[in-house]
Amino acid sequence: MLTAGELAERLQGEITGDPRTQITGLRPANHAQAGDLTFAENEKYLAAAAASPASVILVPGQTALEGKTLVRVKNVRVALADCLELFFPERRYEPGVHPTATVSPGAKIDPTAHVGPHCIVEDEVSIGAGTTLLGQVFVGAGSRIGDHCRIFANTTLYHGTVIGSGVRIHAGTVIGSDGYGYVFDGARHKKIPQVGHVVIEDDVEIGSNVSIDRGAIGPTTIGKGTKIDNLVQIAHNVSTGQNCLIISQTGIAGSSRLGNFVTLAGQVGIAGHLTIDDQVVIAAKSGVMHNIPAGEKWMGAPAQPDKQTKRQMLAVQQLPELIKRVRALEKRLAERAED
Repeated sequence: MLTAGELAERLQGEITGDPRTQITGLRPANHAQAGDLTFAENEKYLAAAAASPASVILVPGQTALEGKTLVRVKNVRVALADCLELFFPERRYEPGVHPTATVSPGAKIDPTAHVGPHCIVEDEVSIGAGTTLLGQVFVGAGSRIGDHCRIFANTTLYHGTVIGSGVRIHAGTVIGSDGYGYVFDGARHKKIPQVGHVVIEDDVEIGSNVSIDRGAIGPTTIGKGTKIDNLVQIAHNVSTGQNCLIISQTGIAGSSRLGNFVTLAGQVGIAGHLTIDDQVVIAAKSGVMHNIPAGEKWMGAPAQPDKQTKRQMLAVQQLPELIKRVRALEKRLAERAED
């Protein structure tokens, strides 16, 4: 429990109303009770928050409202994220290795790390300070995991995987499996050995059931601050820049490169050996087969600049009416010919 004044101080916000107001919980306006903190990032939500029993409302700067204690902040969403961490802290696990875990004598595990039930940690693995491995995580030989990471249950890190600090990897994800590399020798598809590895830089979050393949030769690299949704496939030797957003069911083929702050919406497919430059946005269900210059927005299958695709979509919508007009003209011409 804390007061509105204490919360404003933590958020570096401004308070209007009674700073002594006690906050006992955090809920959206439609579920708020007396003592709760709620939030309103625009006028629509402010009306709902004002009508609720909530005791304190988190609002954008300069917002005014009689009869409620307000905490004014620059960005409500950012402040809300901080509040959620405060009111709903993530479970912490005691340092140490669970007795059912199998850890190689050659592994180096920081004494503040937690290795959960039935984990397997192979030889020459290093695990940093404050890192947590939940149940049944497999860490292959020679892998390195930085500080304050959280690897959720049933995650597999193949040998040689390199994980930075502050990384979160959710359940069922596989990192470092073989890339899809084959060559036809005249009689069969011969496997090309995949001898590279995967590098995940700091502050990356990877959703559940994601597959990131090791490089054929050299690394597959996920850049610092990138966030990957569930059910994404990233092929061998792909590299992403920093702070990319890769949304569910996207697939990136081998050796393609993403710049910084690239956004790939759901079910985007990117062909191999392409360059998607900085701050590109690609709309959902787009199929990309060309390099894309910095700052552009593309959509469609095959993907094109968004304005061009939208013109084509509008033209397609007009086709039924156009067909009617053409048929009417053909009928009139046929009637004239008969005359």
